[in-house]
Amino acid sequence: MLSDIWTIARWEVKKSFTLMKRDVLPIAVLLFALLVVVTGFAAQSGMHLQDGMYQIGVDDPHLAELIASDARFSVYEPGTPALIKNRNTFDLIILKGIVYPGNTEKSKAAVKTLERDYAKYVNLVYNGNEDLFAAYPLWINVETVKSELNFLATQSGQYVKAAPSSVAPVPEQEVPNVPTPSPTLAFSEEEIRQELVKTNAKNTQISRYTEVLSSSSGNTMGSFRTPSQLSPPLPFDSIILVFVFIFPLYFTSQFFMMSIMNERIERKGEVLLTTPLRTSTLLIGKALPYCIGMLLICTGLTLYLRASLLILLPLIPIIFFFLANALIIGMLARSFKELSFISIFFSTIATSYLFFPSIFANVHVISLISPLTLIVLTLQGTAWTAADYLYSTSLFWLTGAVLVYIAVCNFKEERLFSEKRLLPRIREFLSETISRRHPYLSLFFLTALSIPFVFMVQLMSLVLFFNLPMPYSLALLLVFAAFVEELAKAVGVYTLFSMDSGFFSWKNLILVCAVTAAGFLVAEKLLLFVTLAQITESVFGSILFLSLGVLWMPFLLHFAGVLIVACSLKLWGQKGFAPALVIATLVHCIYNAYIILGWMQ
Repeated sequence: MLSDIWTIARWEVKKSFTLMKRDVLPIAVLLFALLVVVTGFAAQSGMHLQDGMYQIGVDDPHLAELIASDARFSVYEPGTPALIKNRNTFDLIILKGIVYPGNTEKSKAAVKTLERDYAKYVNLVYNGNEDLFAAYPLWINVETVKSELNFLATQSGQYVKAAPSSVAPVPEQEVPNVPTPSPTLAFSEEEIRQELVKTNAKNTQISRYTEVLSSSSGNTMGSFRTPSQLSPPLPFDSIILVFVFIFPLYFTSQFFMMSIMNERIERKGEVLLTTPLRTSTLLIGKALPYCIGMLLICTGLTLYLRASLLILLPLIPIIFFFLANALIIGMLARSFKELSFISIFFSTIATSYLFFPSIFANVHVISLISPLTLIVLTLQGTAWTAADYLYSTSLFWLTGAVLVYIAVCNFKEERLFSEKRLLPRIREFLSETISRRHPYLSLFFLTALSIPFVFMVQLMSLVLFFNLPMPYSLALLLVFAAFVEELAKAVGVYTLFSMDSGFFSWKNLILVCAVTAAGFLVAEKLLLFVTLAQITESVFGSILFLSLGVLWMPFLLHFAGVLIVACSLKLWGQKGFAPALVIATLVHCIYNAYIILGWMQ
């Protein structure tokens, strides 16, 4: 089997290099070489897109010389009368040291730019002072301390504020003695001056992103800073670096997606289907080159950034998830146009789920639903545990495995070369997972396998609604969570009804509803107890995952929701599916509201 996988992988690599026509290949090489030359030229001479974007008029030649050092300003000295007369032609004018900006947004931006230039000039003057400690009388020793804030009060809807009191607060524990800091620094004055000059010369808009991985050992002043050097950390500093990892992974998975699609359109996949190899062997062999390439890209970037190789551990399930989605999308789309639409939709959803939670790293437990949070913590030097890894990556492993299983079941001629529309094709793909000999057992496992997708969608909605005001966020989350669960339960029933509507006798209908409710309940509670215990402690988790201890109540709820949909299908056919889904969602919302109100009382 390993030999067969290796053979398919070599064929895939060879095919990928020969996909491009011979007359197009020289043009692609030329464009790539031109890109390298342009990139090198830009790196050597810098970017000049902002040169001369602000028009400024001054009456002092020395001031004009200073401002002209910033290429973003076009400086003019027409004289004071001309400046006053034509002041509307400038973004701002400076008369006798006073700045007069215009009323446009561009003028306001020019003032901000001038303020930053002035701050650099002031620091330059201070750095040249003979008595450096007279120029900088205050030095701050920065010590990083992990926040111990407790968010349980705000999660439960309480407003936390300091109570007014005229009595001085008394500490609850013994106050330790803080030693008096040394009045001198452990560095010479010349070393400090050189570090200040180097810091002042940096491009602060870019350096904050390129120096996230730099340690304090590279700073001559160690942990000491002047007040002007202090700035709050941007929450996106590490996210920018994480994007450097994720974009190549998604881009590489597109080649795998296009390879599957190209074989279907040109019907080259028929040759593979005629081989005596197992379907799993074919798919593993085709995906292996892309998986290895993605791992090599991540490893190279990690070594280049001199980061810890632990970054690769959270990236592996993301790679698996991307490849699984690329495989199923390449099998579903009928054309490259449809492929582009589905892949863009997937990239939007996946990017939202991956990046939004990681913004709250070190702030809230919700951030750990994304593997990127583990990467951010690693870049920051913060440790994480095996439980955190399981908590962040389990849904990616499970959803990827389910998608691969569906792809293996449908990797055959009648599915790969079908020209049906997207929704009927999705229904056909799901029908391959339902056995006609064991429909109840198939429904149980199909519903259970939908749980990872349900949780992923619900957790993404939790992240989206997290920043809304408390009453509205809970209400939206309540409705959306109920709709997603009812839709997941109804998909299997709808698929079975489309396969064989005659199967739905009243007896079989009751059994179908019971089996579907049981499969959803068992998988839901099992995954919750294993991985998602942290979120269930918050009020947001109580909306998503109610009644963990009383299992008969959610079972009746799931049964009632499926029963509404199944009865509607039996009585009115497929036209009754959408109204029944709305009614089931409404019943689910009423149940959730009753449980929450009882809990809050």
